[in-house]
Amino acid sequence: MQYTLIAPGTVNVTVGLPASKSISNRALVLHALSKGSIRPENLSDCDDTFVMIRALEGDLKEIDIMAAGTAMRFLTAYLSVTLGEHLITGTARMQQRPIRILVEALQTLGADITYEKNEGYPPLRIVGGKLDGKVLQLPGNVSSQYISALLMIAPTLPQGLQLELTGSIISRPYINLTLQLMKAFGAEAGWSSDCSIVVKPGKYQDVPFLVENDWSAASYWYQILALSASRNKNREAVPQESIELTGLFPDSHQGDSRGAEVFAKLGIQTTYTSQGVRLTQQGEVVERLEEDMVDIPDLAQTFVVTCCLMGVPFRFTGLQSLKIKETDRINALQVELRKLGYVVLSEADSVLYWDGERCEPEVSPVIDTYEDHRMAMAFAPACIVMDRIQIANSEVVSKSYPRYWEDLKLAGFVIK
Repeated sequence: MQYTLIAPGTVNVTVGLPASKSISNRALVLHALSKGSIRPENLSDCDDTFVMIRALEGDLKEIDIMAAGTAMRFLTAYLSVTLGEHLITGTARMQQRPIRILVEALQTLGADITYEKNEGYPPLRIVGGKLDGKVLQLPGNVSSQYISALLMIAPTLPQGLQLELTGSIISRPYINLTLQLMKAFGAEAGWSSDCSIVVKPGKYQDVPFLVENDWSAASYWYQILALSASRNKNREAVPQESIELTGLFPDSHQGDSRGAEVFAKLGIQTTYTSQGVRLTQQGEVVERLEEDMVDIPDLAQTFVVTCCLMGVPFRFTGLQSLKIKETDRINALQVELRKLGYVVLSEADSVLYWDGERCEPEVSPVIDTYEDHRMAMAFAPACIVMDRIQIANSEVVSKSYPRYWEDLKLAGFVIK
């Protein structure tokens, strides 16, 4: 379905954000490994969490995780230590996303995994059983989901696991999030050095667990206020705008909570309340934004689009994981921003930058979403600066934020 969006003149709204997909999916795996009965509370209602629940609570021989990359990685490890034979598959795009590094690591531990089609890619046939814990070595620049998948099953191994990460470690906050949740479920795990993680053997505990709300989803509301403030700064008698987001906390283990710090450089102030956070536009906007996003790659689309539309040149590094996400996000951003008149350049498949170069925009641009929820949500606020924006395949937001369009309507956006 294609949506046309028109923005309100000002934005003042309180939004109940969705629960964190990242925490929900980890908590579900840990709950399943505990073999307990106390299901985590406040689980995300997104597609990715739905497929995790269906896979973990259903007796399925063939598991279709659709486009859920997190589910593919986590379930590959989980099924390797779970008795039974399963085929795990997904969408056509999922079958193009590499998984060899995780599979080979699990095979080193004794996992019985075979490729059903193309070597190194899903679908996978997995015969679960007992694995042997030992020292494993992985490059630190692989997807943190590979690392998290291995860590979560590590307590079930007779000797636990020592994971040695070589080279530069990307997405360290996601690894730390996994370790914190493992500890919440009773595991003994942690960094023994800057590049080594030790997990002791043991059993997970069946404990109550409440999932906090999603800092990734919060980024789009920060973006909305930043763009609205930028549009209105030269207008007279514009009411003070603010956005309240519930269920966010200052001590969050979600890596994307650092988005608040980066948005402060774009003039958005975060005030913590008893319910969550209040966003206001009170700070100065930097003339140029340079940021290493190796620990917050899922916010890259939000900041790239925001900076272009605010006229803030930028250089973002550490984006090497973007090419293997739901789509090649580096290329997708460049293509779609050209439609709006912005020439964004890339380097070495890991850097995106914009020095203010413009091109002729399309008269009535339609943003393609490439089956990527974050493309839809990052470009929708562009209607604040433009007269309107059209978003193709708008239903893709169900992957992480099913109520996104309804929440925009609550804030006064017109969606046709």
